[in-house]
Amino acid sequence: MGILNDLRVSRKPLAGFLVIGGAWAAFFAQMPVIKAAIGASDGVYGTLVLFSSMGALAAMWLAPLADRLMGRWALPGSSLLVAGGMAAAGAAAGPMAFVLGLLLAAVGSGVVDVLVNVRVSEKEEQLGRPLMNLNHAMYSFTYAGAALLTGVLRELAWTPLQIFTAFFCIVVVLAAVMLERRAVGLADKSDAVPDTVLPARLVWLGGGMVMVAFLVEASSEGWSTLHLERTLGGGPAEGAMGPAILGLTMGIGRLAGHLLSDRLPELKLMVVACLAAAAGLVIAGAAPGLFVAYFGFGLTGLGVSVIAPLTLALVGRVVPPKARLAAISRVSVLGYGAFFMGPPLMGLTSELLGLRAGFILVGGIMVLAALALVPALGRTVMSRQEAGRV
Repeated sequence: MGILNDLRVSRKPLAGFLVIGGAWAAFFAQMPVIKAAIGASDGVYGTLVLFSSMGALAAMWLAPLADRLMGRWALPGSSLLVAGGMAAAGAAAGPMAFVLGLLLAAVGSGVVDVLVNVRVSEKEEQLGRPLMNLNHAMYSFTYAGAALLTGVLRELAWTPLQIFTAFFCIVVVLAAVMLERRAVGLADKSDAVPDTVLPARLVWLGGGMVMVAFLVEASSEGWSTLHLERTLGGGPAEGAMGPAILGLTMGIGRLAGHLLSDRLPELKLMVVACLAAAAGLVIAGAAPGLFVAYFGFGLTGLGVSVIAPLTLALVGRVVPPKARLAAISRVSVLGYGAFFMGPPLMGLTSELLGLRAGFILVGGIMVLAALALVPALGRTVMSRQEAGRV
């Protein structure tokens, strides 16, 4: 009953998590056919996705302004933009149309991402209960289900346009759920909070942790289908199992984090999570067959699952309430740098050394995060908590 009540009280931001989870799962599970439709090589495709990611970065930076200007329509309106952009990208027959469609989807997704995390952080403060891991778990379960369903629809010869049109209809219903009765007034609409009020070190370190977590997610979710189908010889349904397994294990990990959040030392958990994700990526990259790769992606999902939610929750908890919206927006922008550097990193590494090397490279980055970023973030959080007690 506790989980059901937590889902009920956070249902409006939860609907936004479901939108972005379903959208990107459907996109990545169709990556081979979309890539073939626009006639792009690995390197060119990675560069095209890079351009669209720039739109997400700009949107996340301006999310507080969008929230102030659009009020209660900000979240549902941005969600509809995600669905419409995905449909345009799925219908594209060339690189330019693909970039424009994905750019619209990325802009909408960036705004939705910031607003749902801030709304959950506000709910946590109001209710005195951890909700971040639970909402991110629902995102992951949605991602897993949408990836599996997309694989089945591909086997039934559905085109990307047909799949994204059906998804748009679902988003219309979810947009009605997330529409507020009145403007919510989050964090006093503090997009005007001066940068001097924001704890710069905390923002940079938190953004760095979210970045490495998103780099793992982008590399695994975005390229696992291609790895399973092209490198290991799987079919469409077998390829879709990659992002599906990632989504499922990330959901399980985040749900466990929600249930155990009061009993586990957060920073130690983050170190273990980084190392587990690194090991999973190496296993998946070096896998001789599909089932070993599935195990590797599953371990990756379990490891990376709690890193971003824990970081966002830590930042939201230790900054002043009036700076929460601005701080989470800045951390999210830095985190989304993974989607800025991830596509060209994986694309170019794949062209030069093969997809296997790309996954192993990202695994090495996770080891560095465990050894350097997590301890630095922990010291910063502790110093701010001690200063708040003085």
